[in-house]
Amino acid sequence: MKKPKISLIGAGIGDPDLITVKGLKALQSADVVLYDALANELLLAHVPPHAPRIFVGKRADRHAFEQSEINEMLVRQAILHGHAVRLKGGDPFVFGRGHEEAEFARAQGIEVEVIAGISSAIAAPMSAGIPVTRRGVAESFWVLTGQNTEGVPADDLRLAAQSSATVVILMGLGRLPEIVGIFREAGKGATPAAVIQDASLPTQKVVVGTVETIVFEVEKSGLKAPAVIVIGDVARNSDRCT
Repeated sequence: MKKPKISLIGAGIGDPDLITVKGLKALQSADVVLYDALANELLLAHVPPHAPRIFVGKRADRHAFEQSEINEMLVRQAILHGHAVRLKGGDPFVFGRGHEEAEFARAQGIEVEVIAGISSAIAAPMSAGIPVTRRGVAESFWVLTGQNTEGVPADDLRLAAQSSATVVILMGLGRLPEIVGIFREAGKGATPAAVIQDASLPTQKVVVGTVETIVFEVEKSGLKAPAVIVIGDVARNSDRCT
């Protein structure tokens, strides 16, 4: 029986070529793979034929499994098969629950390796031609989730709205009206805003506007999740604005 081991891999954003070399090597040595909805399924072609592939997708309010179930399943599969790979979209430690999974597995005595991925917080804006920082425009950036564990916009959004920094919001499309309301209250109605759907994929769609208009522009375009929201002066640099 093989010694149990778990690799938590960030698959990066949609384009399967954006996984790291180290992540690809881990996939190629997997004995079982548990993968998320945001990890491109084309990456499963690199998994050895003998290795089971288990979908444990979590997207918005549609969860195949609760997080506690995933934690237990990951440990069970590692004990049963050997090298268990947990394939996640983006980076496993950026709103990916990766640290919770690693902590749970290590508490059961399982060896855990975490392999970083390209986060959509930076790569999604870049795919639309938007730099999260630019000299003379934005010296820093915030990365926030669209809603907290209570299902409402995070408190830090009000602090971010007071800042001159770029604000990048993940998993926030369903809360877009509330999010822009917070920025409007902060006097940021004229601030450029962009929303990027399916970043880096052939289906990528970019909608641009201002805090005041972005909800209307998104509704008009029919844009859907998964999407990344960018608010700040850098959003005027979108390829859609040239």
